[in-house]
Amino acid sequence: MLGDNLIENNILGAKQAFEKQTKGAQILLKEVPDPERFGCPEISNGRILSIEEKPKIPKSKYAVTGIYFYDASVFEKIGRAKPSWRNELEITDVNNMYLQENTLSHSFLDGWWTDAGTFESLVRATNLVVKTGANKIPGRGAPPRPVRAAE
Repeated sequence: MLGDNLIENNILGAKQAFEKQTKGAQILLKEVPDPERFGCPEISNGRILSIEEKPKIPKSKYAVTGIYFYDASVFEKIGRAKPSWRNELEITDVNNMYLQENTLSHSFLDGWWTDAGTFESLVRATNLVVKTGANKIPGRGAPPRPVRAAE
């Protein structure tokens, strides 16, 4: 999980689905109003056909969240990745390598999701967590907050 991602609920279902795979990767998708800000999948008949990083014209209304599950072959794939026009290795390229192998699966994230990569999205994330909590587990609610000892 990328460090600037916050979620309302949890990823237990996706984790369990990934554990049933014999190999490959699982990514989590979320419908968003601005998919051009993210890796964006093209989806047809429930299958991802391709993923494009920050497309000018998105092929769906979904973002690839920064939540991924990978098998050990991810390291070999990272080694084959080439820097993008931004001179960065793109996780989208790694996800597309799994897609080419037909070993990429996906789940849809329940509840809200936001990344806190901009000042505006950090404020949004803070307000969401204050209002609804985060990382909820059914039957337990949000994880307990640590209690600080009196100083």
